[in-house]
Amino acid sequence: MQLRRLFVLFWVLTTLCVTAACKEEQGGVQVSDLSFTGVDAVSEDQLKSILATTESSSLPWGTKRYFSREQFEADLKRIEAFYADRGFPDARVRSFDVSLSEDQSSVEIAIDIVEGEPVRVERVVLDGFDPLPDEHESTLDTRLPLQVGAPLDRAVLQASREAALDEFRDHGYPYARVRATEEPGSQEQHVVVTLKAEPGPVAHFGPIEIVGNSSVSDQIVRRQLWFRPGQLFEQNKLRESQRRLYALELFQFVNVEPVGTEDESAVVGTRVTVTEGKHRRVNFSAGYGSEERVRGEVDWRHVNWFGGARTAGVFARYSSLDRGVRLNFNQPYFLNRFYSLGVTGQSWFADEVPYDLTTVGGRVTLTRHFRRGGGAVLRGPRPTTTLAFTYVNEWEDYTISNEALNDLSFRDELIALGLDPTKGEGGGQLSSLMVDIGRTTADSLLDARRGYVASLHLEQAGRWLGGEFDFYELSAEGRYYFSLGDRAVVAVRGRAGSIDAWGPEDELVPFFKLYFLGGSTNLRGWGRFEVAPLSGSGLPLGGHSFMNFSTELRFPVVGNLGAVFFVDGGNVWYEPWDFNFDDMRYDAGPGLRYNTPIGPLRVDLGYQLNPIEGLLVNGEEQSRRFRVHFSIGHAF
Repeated sequence: MQLRRLFVLFWVLTTLCVTAACKEEQGGVQVSDLSFTGVDAVSEDQLKSILATTESSSLPWGTKRYFSREQFEADLKRIEAFYADRGFPDARVRSFDVSLSEDQSSVEIAIDIVEGEPVRVERVVLDGFDPLPDEHESTLDTRLPLQVGAPLDRAVLQASREAALDEFRDHGYPYARVRATEEPGSQEQHVVVTLKAEPGPVAHFGPIEIVGNSSVSDQIVRRQLWFRPGQLFEQNKLRESQRRLYALELFQFVNVEPVGTEDESAVVGTRVTVTEGKHRRVNFSAGYGSEERVRGEVDWRHVNWFGGARTAGVFARYSSLDRGVRLNFNQPYFLNRFYSLGVTGQSWFADEVPYDLTTVGGRVTLTRHFRRGGGAVLRGPRPTTTLAFTYVNEWEDYTISNEALNDLSFRDELIALGLDPTKGEGGGQLSSLMVDIGRTTADSLLDARRGYVASLHLEQAGRWLGGEFDFYELSAEGRYYFSLGDRAVVAVRGRAGSIDAWGPEDELVPFFKLYFLGGSTNLRGWGRFEVAPLSGSGLPLGGHSFMNFSTELRFPVVGNLGAVFFVDGGNVWYEPWDFNFDDMRYDAGPGLRYNTPIGPLRVDLGYQLNPIEGLLVNGEEQSRRFRVHFSIGHAF
């Protein structure tokens, strides 16, 4: 029976190859579909990525792929080798099925795989790791990529060996060696993996050589380095120094490497190699979104203004939501390497639904950059923590919308806000001090797959700072990203905040500082600024407290195209520090993402689960329970 099956398979393969040979003069037989059965331990995308036989594009203008007998025969062997490297030595291709189209111009291929039982890791033994600090040695086995009970994946085993080496190199042992061995476990198909370490001698940093720089001085390069001669050798400081040099935006290429390690000397020299880029840069960009409509931006910067790696620039933007010009200056090494100083001056106009706001003035920000934690990071990026103090001195002119101005139920509040009840205009000097604390471990700013982002914002305006506005504000935000296997990502965000006026009860927060929700980045079932306490006639007029959460399930569909399902919740309340969890608004819906170099193109359809009764939008009561949003970048 087995012999007969092999004969049939051989006949099918031969027929396919003969047909392909007949078609070569006409362009060959296209591969229209390639699928697998029996695949469980790995993803089909992983398998397809190692094969030479690939599918043709379904688009008329897409790339066409053709069948080759030699490539297909080699692919069958590649599949079994791929599984063996991932701990499945008994995996094999049981059969394959081919189906020619009626005109014999294309073929569908289905491959049936028997994975078999994997060889599993029974135990990981660490031998010779005593020189490491106790807290690192005791937890290293749980932090290695190779875990007990998992299949013996050769790539994961090699990654674990490299991670163990990094632990030594991050604690003063640049010449350490780690060897991996395997022994039979207590059961069949189980192995005991031993990582045997030879630490070698302890070493310290030695002389620093800098090459490739011309207009940027050695001093600028040295002050970005996280190490100094005489300090204990730590490999992570080389990586951190390289990252900091790139962050200056002065260099196209940076490499920080140890030199003279052949003789295992107790002093390790380093070489910093850089290639300078252009110091004057101008970027033009344009886009379109459902909220801002057409957007155009111009950003001119000088990244080495008067030397010292200082950055100065001019940024201009125009859209239906906001427009204006900002002047920026940044000193990256202020006082010492842990501090930077930024100065911004602007003339900016914001055209929101409930009000218009013109801002003229400036801000000064002192930022403390905390050093990233030492030691090897085996999983996820290193955390980044910043503490920023900002002094704001700006003149604010704002005008209430005509709808709010004509709402008689809002007249008393307009007077209390200091606005002309006939024109709805107000203004004054805003003098405030802001404190912002941020920490992130996210692996990407554009498309995070793991890690978290946390921030806390405090602002006090007026009182001893002067100005016409007296209030204080506290808000916080947290984001968390985690992967489900190699494909899907769950993203969660929560935000909350409150703002209150200093002084008498009848003193109110300026209208332009009140909270609104709704739009493409929070409650997507509503339009921008449509969720807030309503006036007597149904207009959203802002509140003093808000809370908002969003959850997304992100997963790929095909190629660069992905999809999401999301649920949003939140509301805005009029009174400060008044969070009513029984009065939340919710929406849900699907979305599409198309990955580009500047971030994913996004389309979301949000459906209101509990609409706001009496809500007026553009003077009309809203009965439509959905909104469509499109933009660039994830919602969070």
